[in-house]
Amino acid sequence: MRRIPPIHCLTTFEALARLRNATQAAEELSVTPSAVSHRIRQLESLLGTKLFARGDFSLSADGAAYLVHVRTGLQALQKVPGREPAIDTTTLRLAVTPTFSRQILLPKLALFRHAYPEVELVMQVAIPLRDVKAEECDLEIRYGTGPYADVEQVRILSDTAYPVCSPEYLNEFGPFQHFETAEEVSRVHLIRSPLEPWSTWFKACGIDLPEPREGAQFNDVGLMLDAAVAGFGVVLTRHQLGAAWIDSGRLIRLSPRAVPSPHHHYLCWKPGTLERWECAAFVDWLKGALQAT
Repeated sequence: MRRIPPIHCLTTFEALARLRNATQAAEELSVTPSAVSHRIRQLESLLGTKLFARGDFSLSADGAAYLVHVRTGLQALQKVPGREPAIDTTTLRLAVTPTFSRQILLPKLALFRHAYPEVELVMQVAIPLRDVKAEECDLEIRYGTGPYADVEQVRILSDTAYPVCSPEYLNEFGPFQHFETAEEVSRVHLIRSPLEPWSTWFKACGIDLPEPREGAQFNDVGLMLDAAVAGFGVVLTRHQLGAAWIDSGRLIRLSPRAVPSPHHHYLCWKPGTLERWECAAFVDWLKGALQAT
């Protein structure tokens, strides 16, 4: 019991991590900004670790992990037997590209919802490369070459690419010697997509062919991978976005070579957006979640 930090230190840490502003945290707690600083130093001394990484109150890796435990503990203390505490919700509107959402974001999102149960996410689809969405949003995940002049941004995911096809297609049109020659490429149907142009692969392998102008074309990574499973041909897939198809055996990698993709995923927002604690919390959380992966 002697190792449990004082409750006022824990509530101060939670408020400062959420608001990312010592003055606002002090106002919420009805103390002075100096008291906030003293409490954080006391808590860090008791824990023997730094909770904040920088002067803008971004959480360190230990701080982010500890915040989950602190929030869970504080929420438990608010519960009265026979009575459920009311939770004030804050809406965060997020636009995200489809395959990134399904393969990368959603499997991790339960961790954010657990850490910030008062944040209600409203999600919509953003069209990759075109930066188009149906409604206004607070944060947007864009896919393209970047950088973008109209927003503030951070690159959150870069990837490599290589050719894959279904086992059935490989049996019919293979075998291939790493799929790195013009002869092998010319034997198959190439599935096209502006999201991952074949010119990237051709240039890396020294293949003197233009970008294909015929064949099935898709503007979503998930759709073009499903088309490859259905036997449409060979597709150039991103390593991380295509991992589920490859790990399950639905698609087979044709070459040990992987080439850097010219496209990246960026988390974007309008200037001033991160003054809202829920937006800043999501940005910090997503960067940490992807770095851990």
